Amino acid sequence: MVQQKIMTQKNIRNFSIIAHIDHGKSTLADRLLQLTNTIADRDMTAQVLDDMELEKEKGVTIKASAVYMDYVAEDGNVYDLNLIDTPGHVDFGYEVSRAMNACEGAVLVVDATQGIEAQTLANLYSALDAGLEILPVINKIDLPSADPDKVAEDIVSLLGGKAEDVLRISAKNNINIPAVLEQVVREVPPPSGDEKAPLRALIFDTHYDSYKGVIAYVRVVDGEIKADDSFKLMATWATIKPVEVGIFSPTMKTTQKIGTGEVGYIATGLKTVQDCRVGDTVTQAKSPASEPLPGYRTPKPMVFAGIYPVVAEEYEDLRDALEKLQLNDASLIYQPETSQALGFGFRAGFLGLFHMEIIQERIEREYDLNVLFTAPSVEYEVLMRDGSTVLIDSPADLPDEGEIEEIREPWMHIEIFTPTDYYGPIMELVTKRRGSFIEQQYPAPSRVQLNYEIPLSELIVDFFDELKSRTRGYASLDYHFNEYRKDDLVKLEILVNGEPMDALATIVHRDAAYHKGQRLITKLRKTIPRQLFDVAIQAAAGGRVISRANVKALRKDVLAKCYGGDVSRKKKLLEKQKKGKKRMKMVGNVEIPQAAFMAVLSLDDD
Repeated sequence: MVQQKIMTQKNIRNFSIIAHIDHGKSTLADRLLQLTNTIADRDMTAQVLDDMELEKEKGVTIKASAVYMDYVAEDGNVYDLNLIDTPGHVDFGYEVSRAMNACEGAVLVVDATQGIEAQTLANLYSALDAGLEILPVINKIDLPSADPDKVAEDIVSLLGGKAEDVLRISAKNNINIPAVLEQVVREVPPPSGDEKAPLRALIFDTHYDSYKGVIAYVRVVDGEIKADDSFKLMATWATIKPVEVGIFSPTMKTTQKIGTGEVGYIATGLKTVQDCRVGDTVTQAKSPASEPLPGYRTPKPMVFAGIYPVVAEEYEDLRDALEKLQLNDASLIYQPETSQALGFGFRAGFLGLFHMEIIQERIEREYDLNVLFTAPSVEYEVLMRDGSTVLIDSPADLPDEGEIEEIREPWMHIEIFTPTDYYGPIMELVTKRRGSFIEQQYPAPSRVQLNYEIPLSELIVDFFDELKSRTRGYASLDYHFNEYRKDDLVKLEILVNGEPMDALATIVHRDAAYHKGQRLITKLRKTIPRQLFDVAIQAAAGGRVISRANVKALRKDVLAKCYGGDVSRKKKLLEKQKKGKKRMKMVGNVEIPQAAFMAVLSLDDD
């Protein structure tokens, strides 16, 4: 057939690939890039779109990315395919929703060995909410433990259709990959924007370039973007005179314009990501659109932790590292903080525990800094007796108990997807963490989806690890914010030698304070190194000490040189040692190791 490239909207297909972690999303993207000759074989590396070392190591996409592909279909036409790769973790749910809104279709990848999991469902529901055409694909069919027929039945019970129509592929071994692109061309609808309407383009991701400023990844919904126009952002009202505009092929390639329905980028020249947020709408400065695209919101941090340099002299280096990380990640917030125990540092807010882990690894790897993270906390609403409400993200900032009317904590709605065999252990785990059962559903035979409500503070510590160990790795978890609820909460303080360690303070339920205080003191006693003097460790809650232990002093045997002789000589040496230790205790400092802060995290190990 004769190839005919017709540059119209009906030849454009915008789609994303959605999947649970490690189901083969990035590998499938690699095969599509090879098949369309977007990347030459000699330039090919594994997980091309996951260009961060951390992404490849953890098997999860952290930053969204986009790539433009030319594809000659079986009908002889050339199609412009825009693949928008979505982040693969529940912490980045908002970014996933924006990337979905930039597409018309989604390829749902399910592992033939593991079947449907919690994030498969969460991403599927996000795609259905965005009105996308869903194309289910079963991956890893060549593995010995694969059961594609059973997985196909599970998918059909969720989405309808026929089991034999579900595509079966192996992205790793390049089996049946062309069928995926043919299905995208055939079933994903073309974009339906108005070319003559005022410009509206959705920003679905951003990154910072030191020469071009903030690079905004955009999907043009109405109108078109021309390189010589001026633009306005409808949420922040920042004005942009672009440095350049272009498409991803897969590297950035400059063009003169981005047409209706197309995906590309704008090099804005802006010096901070705060001015150019994900989900914002780009319009023309001269003739702006009357209203923005729906769905924009500012990402809200859910987990907070202190970040301190292990070496005090590296404080300025840590500030520089956080500034540079924030240029690429607008959802990271931080402010200076001082701790009695740890000195100068920063209080930072993260989207979730995984986001916090990523930031910690990037600080240590990319900036070669040795940092100490305190135990994560959540943001509490505190209603004061005078009627005012304050938000507390650090337990050390909690006002005196006498001034507080009530404390409200964030509760999450969680969905656990598991084989029915592990129903009991999961129920026990969630009940132990103050969770309450809502409902159960059976999306597939022998698999159950359990819906609970649980406080976020119980979720962030090691809930996911314990869930995996109790279910031998088969259960998966998805969660989202529900509401703030009043509860009987108190501050659990740790005193070392009578000094409160603000970095070790936590907010706990009053009923659990005694139990948690005792276990924490037991762990700290083993963790804090012995000094040349006795160190008293105490746990206090509600204005009283609830547990105490002593770290015994290291002792030099001052009697070693006494062979017999008068007992008064021995008493004199022991008394001299006792006075020295007393003097040392008055001026001595106790160094708290990182393991002590981690002890707060692992209280439920025993």
